[in-house]
Amino acid sequence: DIAKEAELSPGTLYLYFKNKDELFSSLSIRILQYLNLRLEHVVNNKKDMCPGQKVDALKDVMYDVYEFDPLILINMFHLQSSDTLKNLSPQLLANLKELSRNSLGLMAKIFEEGVKKKKFIDRHPMAFADIVWAIFSGVVLWEESKRIINDDKNYLKDTLETAFEIFARGIKK
Repeated sequence: DIAKEAELSPGTLYLYFKNKDELFSSLSIRILQYLNLRLEHVVNNKKDMCPGQKVDALKDVMYDVYEFDPLILINMFHLQSSDTLKNLSPQLLANLKELSRNSLGLMAKIFEEGVKKKKFIDRHPMAFADIVWAIFSGVVLWEESKRIINDDKNYLKDTLETAFEIFARGIKK
């Protein structure tokens, strides 16, 4: 299907990718780059925002990333929870790891500021970043599975809003 959509033969695709896992994983690079770009904007260009406002901006970033390419994002979540990563070339795996680490590091900076300013409870900022990623991936995958059952229902934005509200209340000092 991908070859047809790209107007290439399957053989041509496999000149660039050694297997289907590598092809799908390489698509994740683009969405992680977009995530990094959006997170950098919140961390670096929102100096006038208080930490709580930055957490709210983080929620908006996460939803934007979903809207950027929902199918690739969902595919990436499935890849990260499977053994697929073992089948990737060292270079592709290194790129994915670097972009993922950078994304989590940028998220952690938002929480680090809140902890330093005593606006958030004193916990490791990276733990907060991990929790946000778990919330985001869990809500996206759960809402997607519900949407498959009933296409009329799409509550991702509302559910993500509620999840972030609960999270933000939980880390407030």
